[in-house]
Amino acid sequence: MSNLSVNFCGVHFNNPFILPSGIITEVKDHVRAIEAGFGGVTLKSLTYERREGNPLPRMWKFDCGMINSVGLRNAGIEKGSEEIAVFLKEHSGKKVPILVSLFATKVKEFLYLVEKIVPLNPSLIELNLSCPNVEDEFGKSLGMEKGASGEIMSEVKKISGKIPVIAKLSPNVANIADIAKTCEANGADGIAAINTLGPGMVIDIVKRKPILGAKKGGMSGPAVLPVAVRCVYEIYDAVKIPILGMGGVMKVEDIIQLIMAGATLIGVGTATYYKGMKVIEELKSALLKYMEGNKVKDLKELVGVAHN
Repeated sequence: MSNLSVNFCGVHFNNPFILPSGIITEVKDHVRAIEAGFGGVTLKSLTYERREGNPLPRMWKFDCGMINSVGLRNAGIEKGSEEIAVFLKEHSGKKVPILVSLFATKVKEFLYLVEKIVPLNPSLIELNLSCPNVEDEFGKSLGMEKGASGEIMSEVKKISGKIPVIAKLSPNVANIADIAKTCEANGADGIAAINTLGPGMVIDIVKRKPILGAKKGGMSGPAVLPVAVRCVYEIYDAVKIPILGMGGVMKVEDIIQLIMAGATLIGVGTATYYKGMKVIEELKSALLKYMEGNKVKDLKELVGVAHN
C-alpha cells in the first residue's frame, strides 16, 4: 500500500501538503487547514511591529492565477507570539506540524523574532527572506542577496536550538540556487521555494488605473508553476537539505512535477481560493491513485528523479 507520510528536517508529516504562510490571516483560523487534512500548516508571517498591510483591494484573480499585495498584515511579534502560544497549546495533540513564519528587514529584528518564538517550540521556523509586497517601503529584500541571507541564517541558527529553520526564497533573483547554497552553508535545515513571482500589475481598463491598492503585487497560481519547478530543480542540484516546493499547484500532475524536480513537501495555497479547503482531500486521493497506479510505495522514491 502506498504511503503519503514524509520526513522533513526530522519532523514527521502525515502527508506532504503544507498550507503556505498568508493564505489564512488570523492565527486561530488556521484550524480550518488542520481540519481539512493538510499535513502541516504555516502561520501568517510575523514582523517586529504591527502592520496594517497595503491599501485595499489587496487581491485580484486574473486568467491564469492571482495577484496580491497584502503587505504582511499582522499583529506584530508581541501580540502575535501570544496568539501562537495559545494556538500551539490547543492543537499540539493533533500531530499536525505547525510552522511559524517570520519576516524582518534587519538581522537584529530577525534575531528578536526568533528569540520570542523559540520558547513556544513550533515544529519549524520559516524565515521569509522573499516577500515582494513590501519592496517600496523597505527597499530590496534581504533574500535577494546571498551574503545577507547567509548572515541572517548564521545568526539565527545560534539561537534557534533544536527547532529546524528553513529559508523561504524568492524567484525574482538571478541565481536562486546560489542563495539556497549559501543558506545551507550557514546552517539552514531546509529551503522553501518559491514565494510569489513579480511583482506584477493588472489595470482596470474602465477606471484606467491599477486594480490593486498598492498598484503592484506578487503573482501566484497556475501561471507560476513552471518557474517554481525550475527553481526547485536548480536548488535540488545545489544543496543536500530538503525542499518545500510551492507555486501554482492545482492538480496531481503539478505535485508530481515538483516532487520529481526535488521537493519533499508541497505547498498548496492559491488552489484553496479556487476550490476551498476541500481541495486537499482531492489532491491526497489523486496522489495516492497515481502512486498505486505507478507502483510507488513511498514518495521519497520520486524525489528528484527528474535529475537522473
